Amino acid sequence: MKVVFLACSYPPEMQQYTRGLAEVGATVYGVGDQPASALPGSLKQHLSDYLQVPRLLDEDDVVAKVSAWLRGREVDRILANWEVMVLTAARLREKFGMPGMSYDTVKGFRDKQLMKERVRGAGLRTPHSQRVRTVSEVRAAAEKLGYPLVLKPISGAGSADTYRVNDAKELDAVLSKMKHVTECSCEEFISGEEYTFDTVCIGGKPAYMNVAQYLPPPLIARSEEWVSPVIITVRDMEQEKLQKGITLGKNVLGALGMGDGFTHMEWFRKPDGETVFGEIGCRPGGAHLVDQMNYTGDIDLFREWARAVCFGKFEAPTTRKYNAAIIFKRAKGRGRITRIDGLNEFLRRHGQHVVEEQLLKPGAHRRDWKQTLKSDGHIMLRHPDWQKTYDMAFDAATNIQLYAE
Repeated sequence: MKVVFLACSYPPEMQQYTRGLAEVGATVYGVGDQPASALPGSLKQHLSDYLQVPRLLDEDDVVAKVSAWLRGREVDRILANWEVMVLTAARLREKFGMPGMSYDTVKGFRDKQLMKERVRGAGLRTPHSQRVRTVSEVRAAAEKLGYPLVLKPISGAGSADTYRVNDAKELDAVLSKMKHVTECSCEEFISGEEYTFDTVCIGGKPAYMNVAQYLPPPLIARSEEWVSPVIITVRDMEQEKLQKGITLGKNVLGALGMGDGFTHMEWFRKPDGETVFGEIGCRPGGAHLVDQMNYTGDIDLFREWARAVCFGKFEAPTTRKYNAAIIFKRAKGRGRITRIDGLNEFLRRHGQHVVEEQLLKPGAHRRDWKQTLKSDGHIMLRHPDWQKTYDMAFDAATNIQLYAE
């Protein structure tokens, strides 16, 4: 099995998927924009060849350079797990007549308005929405949909440039922030609990499923700097309140023509119990969500994804042992981290349940919290009992604090 993997080194978690491909026996041809000499040794050992391209996000240029590079080679798969590369991979597959989802199918997972139209066409509940390209179109859509509403990029990811808008005055302020965005989805605001539905699919059917809850919903977490965002994977997926969301997720996969690979969907459970589709990507969730899923079941989904896309098999157990929580921290102040309060006390109370502690250390520069959910580092913990997991997560969110100056 010979596989071209686009963006094999960045974002950093892509190196784990490269490892997974090599470990299931694939010959991996990596593509990226870093010089080969700059690639870490832990990645190089899993690559049989590597192509550096000057502009990884220039689809036409990547297609041309990869096509020339592959001339005369036999290749079985062309894959990508980074959101911004999935259409490039689809275009290359079509060019070479390779197995995998078509460009049009993948576009349904990338274009948020087309996505909702296709899901809505299958009779599934989505937020009412409209594609907008100009200020006048935004204003007209807002008048039609009513407030509150959500304005987001058509092809965005990770809640970047996504805003809740409560009235016309707020709309003016948001539009001034979004001048760099050329195309948006203006949609109905859905209030309720927000969850994920994550899968590894084989032939469009989930071989593995996961549900995680966002606490608070991402739109709040990405709007308020003081919040320590928490995400918890759910051990007990048989509980009644999740069943409509899981069924919705499976139906969405069918509506969009999913093939093999990861999916990451977000959905809402309203106070009245109604379940509403949010959005979906044909790629894994970011911000360490796959690590959380691995800790939930003590498995390696980087490797099982590779087995699924290469050989149509999933061999890891799907028994869920734990609820796994990740808590992202944001420092108070600007500049370099100066101290961390409450961490040692937290570890004394709950250290046996902590599986990762990756907070920035004193001396490190603060990250821009608006640009990355990972913020200034995270703590990950797990426990079989949901309430215990929840309580520990919010202990960390409340009582651990980083300071910068």
